Amino acid sequence: MTADDRAKQPETGLLIVYTGNGKGKTTAALGMCVRAVGYNWNVSIIQFVKGSWKYGELKGIKRLEPNIELHTVGEGFVGIVDDTKEFEEHRAAARKGVEFALETIHSRRHRLIILDELNVAAELGLVTDDEIEEILSARDSQQHLVITGRGARDWLIERADLVTEMREVKHPYQKGVLAQKGIDW
Repeated sequence: MTADDRAKQPETGLLIVYTGNGKGKTTAALGMCVRAVGYNWNVSIIQFVKGSWKYGELKGIKRLEPNIELHTVGEGFVGIVDDTKEFEEHRAAARKGVEFALETIHSRRHRLIILDELNVAAELGLVTDDEIEEILSARDSQQHLVITGRGARDWLIERADLVTEMREVKHPYQKGVLAQKGIDW
């Protein structure tokens, strides 16, 4: 296919899923952001589950404004590390996140929308399959939607246009090396 052929082809919005137990799901989605900004696209990243922790991507994405918006809708990791919140508080935040995702899709301002850790939110029971279905049905034919997180539902994998499963082969934690600034967070 030549460059002229690609230019003539109508754009089709894709549903992309990054899942699996290996690292790199959010990182892959953020790589798409950099590519999209290269074409002057507007991108919205909506992070479910992540909340109170500070990550390097928060600072890095600021450098890509105004094309990229990052919205953290979660109340932090559920049931682990320093979580002291009630489950219902997490569920309420996720419900607001679903509403925000729908508003974002309906605004038609973004060609690429990333729902980071939505699979985890579903696996934890914070988001229902019906809510995910509502999100999928809301996008128009040219919007690209990326959903990340381990534990993607079988029906979502079946429906997606592109699915990449990150598989852990080796991890520094196995040798006692903790998560590192600039690499893991």
